[in-house]
Amino acid sequence: MFEELENVRQQCLNCQKCPLGKTRTNIVFSDGVPNSNIVLIGEAPGFNEDMQGKPFVGRAGQLLDKILESVGLSRENDIYICNTLKCRPPENRDPLPEEKKACRFYLDEQLRILKPKIILLCGRVALTSFLPDAGAISKIRGKWFDGPNGAKMMPIFHPSYLLRNPSHKPGSPKALMWEDVQEIKKKYDEIKKATLK
Repeated sequence: MFEELENVRQQCLNCQKCPLGKTRTNIVFSDGVPNSNIVLIGEAPGFNEDMQGKPFVGRAGQLLDKILESVGLSRENDIYICNTLKCRPPENRDPLPEEKKACRFYLDEQLRILKPKIILLCGRVALTSFLPDAGAISKIRGKWFDGPNGAKMMPIFHPSYLLRNPSHKPGSPKALMWEDVQEIKKKYDEIKKATLK
């Protein structure tokens, strides 16, 4: 698993399939622990991610870590994190369709190698990459969908959206995210229990 992922990362390092290869500082391939239980897929690297070469390292990443920690999960022990794009779009704009298409090989390879049982689609860009006709993330977040290799996929709010909507009131994005992360932990515990049998 580790060797295969490293081979794909090495290919990504030299990628020039789209113009973002010329403007990036670093590729942002992954973070967390490679495993077959949970993969979280984000959108595209921002400034901090481009500088450090890791996904979710800015304010949104810090909030993501807190959300995961609230149910006993962490990127160090439980989750593999990657993005739809491996290079930062200028000014953090949304990825263009041709950029997503050019980068899809790397994401598909990560999923093929890991064969995760749970895939978290974090944000609108990740959602539309896998479920283009599913509707707005606000309407389908927290629901399970069938994914590649028998995985269960759940769309969740991107933490940057939660930073813009800080209310904790019932029905607010933050309150809904709390419900979703509890459901994710429940499914994760079921999977771990099943693998121990």
